[in-house]
Amino acid sequence: MRHLVSGHKLGKQPAHRRAVLRNLVTNLIEKERIQTTILRARAARPLAERMITLGKRDSLHARRQAAAFLTTPGATQKLFSDLAPRFADRPGGYTRIVRVGWRLGDGAELAILEFIGSELKKKEKKPRREVAEEVPEEKEVAAAKK
Repeated sequence: MRHLVSGHKLGKQPAHRRAVLRNLVTNLIEKERIQTTILRARAARPLAERMITLGKRDSLHARRQAAAFLTTPGATQKLFSDLAPRFADRPGGYTRIVRVGWRLGDGAELAILEFIGSELKKKEKKPRREVAEEVPEEKEVAAAKK
C-alpha cells in the first residue's frame, strides 16, 4: 500500500526524474500546451502551478527561484511578464489535463497539459484557388517572356 507516499517516480533515477520534470515545465511555460503521458502530466502539474505562484509574487527571490528551476531564460521572462499577470486574480488551478488517447508505439495513455485560458483557436482556412485559374496565368507569364 502507498499510504502517505507523494509524488511519482516515473521509473527513473532521481536526477533523471528531476531533469525530465524541469524540461516538461519549461516547455509548458514556453508553449502553454504540451502533449505527454498521463503520469508525466500528473507529476508536472504541481510544479507548473508552483512556478505560476512564484510568478505572482514577482520579487527578486521568486525570480531567482524560478530561474533556478526553469532551463531557459526565455521561459522565466514569459512566466513573469505574460503568465503571472494572466492568473493574478485566480487563487489556484492554473492548469488542465485532457486525456487524448493512446500512443501507437507502446499503448501509453497520452494527455495534454495546458494552462487555463490557452484553448485551441481554430485557424481560418484560406480560400483555395481553382486549378483552372492558375494555368492561364502561367501561360500569360510564359508568353510575356517571349
